[in-house]
Amino acid sequence: MVKRLFLCFVTVYSFAFSVLGQTNDSIQVRNMTVNSQNITKSDTVAWVNDKMLNDKAADKIIKNTAPFKPDPNKAVLYSAIFPGLGQIYNKKYWKLPLVYGGFLGLTYAITWNGRQYSDYTGAYKAIMKENPRDAENTRIWGPFIPRGKNPELLTDGEIATWRNRFKRQRDSYRRYRDLSIIGAVALYGLCMIDAYVDAHLFDFDISPDLSMRVEPQVQNDPFSQRSFGIQCSFKF
Repeated sequence: MVKRLFLCFVTVYSFAFSVLGQTNDSIQVRNMTVNSQNITKSDTVAWVNDKMLNDKAADKIIKNTAPFKPDPNKAVLYSAIFPGLGQIYNKKYWKLPLVYGGFLGLTYAITWNGRQYSDYTGAYKAIMKENPRDAENTRIWGPFIPRGKNPELLTDGEIATWRNRFKRQRDSYRRYRDLSIIGAVALYGLCMIDAYVDAHLFDFDISPDLSMRVEPQVQNDPFSQRSFGIQCSFKF
């Protein structure tokens, strides 16, 4: 009886030990599988990151090495924001002295003609009053007549002459001022047009081999006589 119990105990113990070993082996296999999967995922993520970085670096190198091609819309927009920016964007720096020199000259013309127009307008209004010889009126229009003449001692005919002269001067300086303003607006628009067209023709290839050849030509017509002429050919 004891011997049978001992055999049963040994059998059960052996079975439990074998099951426990298989369980440990399966757990180890699962751990190894999970670890291998994690390693595979981490390797894949690292490879994707490296590829993205390499692609970005390659794109950056391509952008840096690619030839510059300006955008016409950006060029005209920059030129509209401030004159000369479109030429700077197109890398045509030699045009800047022309642009800013023109604007400086026109600005000076507008300012000077405007000041002269204002002065002659005040003098004309003062001499056109009912009593132009008053001290208050002569103080305004008197400096515009030659020195040595007293504005209060001028005759009516001389005052009428100066009235016409002040009116002509006022109208003349107003016309010059308006023309200067029109010129400034035209130069502003010309800068925009130049920036837009220059951006379009930035990579336009103009071959230096431009020539014209003139040579005689003989035409044979079976239904008429032989004719002679001159042939001009252009080579691009």
